[in-house]
Amino acid sequence: MPKKAKPAGTGKEEGPVPCKQLKMEAVMGPSTLNFSSPSSLFESLISPIKTETFFKEFWEQKPLLIQRDDPELAVYYQSLFRLSDLKSLCSQGMYYGRDVNVCRCISGKKKVLNKDGKVHFLQLRKDFDQKRATIQFHQPQRFKNELWRIQEKLECYFGSLVGSNVYITPAGSQGLPPHYDDVEVFILQLEGEKHWRLYHPTVPLARVYSVEAEDRIGMPAHEFTLKPGDLLYFPRGTIHQADTPPGLAHSTHVTISTYQNHSWGDFLLDTISGLVFDTAKEDIEFRAGIPRQLLLVETTALETRRLSGFLRTLADRLEGTSELLSADMKKDFVMNRLPPYVGDEAELSTPAFLGGQLPRLDSVVRLKFKDHVVLMVGPDQHPSDEMQEKMVYVYHSLKNRRERHMMGNEETESHGLRFPLSHMDALKQLWNSSAISVKDLKLTTDEEKESLVLSLWTECLIQVV
Repeated sequence: MPKKAKPAGTGKEEGPVPCKQLKMEAVMGPSTLNFSSPSSLFESLISPIKTETFFKEFWEQKPLLIQRDDPELAVYYQSLFRLSDLKSLCSQGMYYGRDVNVCRCISGKKKVLNKDGKVHFLQLRKDFDQKRATIQFHQPQRFKNELWRIQEKLECYFGSLVGSNVYITPAGSQGLPPHYDDVEVFILQLEGEKHWRLYHPTVPLARVYSVEAEDRIGMPAHEFTLKPGDLLYFPRGTIHQADTPPGLAHSTHVTISTYQNHSWGDFLLDTISGLVFDTAKEDIEFRAGIPRQLLLVETTALETRRLSGFLRTLADRLEGTSELLSADMKKDFVMNRLPPYVGDEAELSTPAFLGGQLPRLDSVVRLKFKDHVVLMVGPDQHPSDEMQEKMVYVYHSLKNRRERHMMGNEETESHGLRFPLSHMDALKQLWNSSAISVKDLKLTTDEEKESLVLSLWTECLIQVV
């Protein structure tokens, strides 16, 4: 499965045409975002729309436009990323393709204007001013702290990778042709104005990115102009294009995207292998060999019926399963997400960040960064004998590298611990308690209890209270 959620594109066309309006609620939004919890952050992001209303009426269903007349919020949005930020960013060593794309939509087609190698600000600005090219900056949360702060909270809220792209388009120009994406998209307008046209999807909840020809998409279903402080949401598969109106200043917006490869179908593919693994241990029919030369000939009705029978057996077993074995999705998410926003990534590399007090048998401890930790049950990856037993894996994102976030060609590694399956009840106690005494953990010996909490403390996952 892909390691990164591909952020949505933007880009688009020319002047406005009267068209039907999207549902728009009260104009006054929040002056700042609320970072007290993941749910509070999302509520403030889509304010004044209520979260319950959003997921009932809009999520994966239809676009939502929130136009706000809030100068304070507009100033905050503008602080997230400005055209002027590019000069200092280019001095840090940005590269075409990896960090920056330069493009323009001409006659309904995308023309890429990238140079080779390192990006130089003067050349970038020349292409922007003279060629009216759009500058696409990839994953700005790697460098902009406030976007790191927002996206880290959103990853906690959605339980899915959250990427972003910034698009800066000069007046009277368009960056990308009409297209749809394979991600849920939230557009935050930061600078200037952007004229948008949305069209009904040809592939609802699309699983791949695709460009659509103008003559296939018909008239826009929605058309409007975003100004600083405005927010637009649309589901994956929504065909869209956008342009900066002529005669005005440039436009800057950030596309925040999530839910790539995060469907029920993906979850089924992820869990079915573990279910087959468990069933094959107990059911000899699953361990029986397939017919000779089956891989060399076409599958017959007999084999299809046999497979159908196996699937019914798996469905029956699934009904009574309490612990599903996740093959990749959970681990992939934790390995590739942002680390917690604490201002200084180095602080999370040592238990001293949590105060430094060693947990003992008489200590009371609590879990830290719960939203950044997952428990998984899986086969022992390093069995000491031929029998492959199940283990409990505790994976976390505290040591993830922010600068690698959503960069598909960057190597990532997993961070965490493994314990015998007998430790699962004690781990669940820690996960489900605001604080718990070490001596009350459901393990056989005091030595096991102390060893468990010390291992977790070493990874900065618990602290003594």
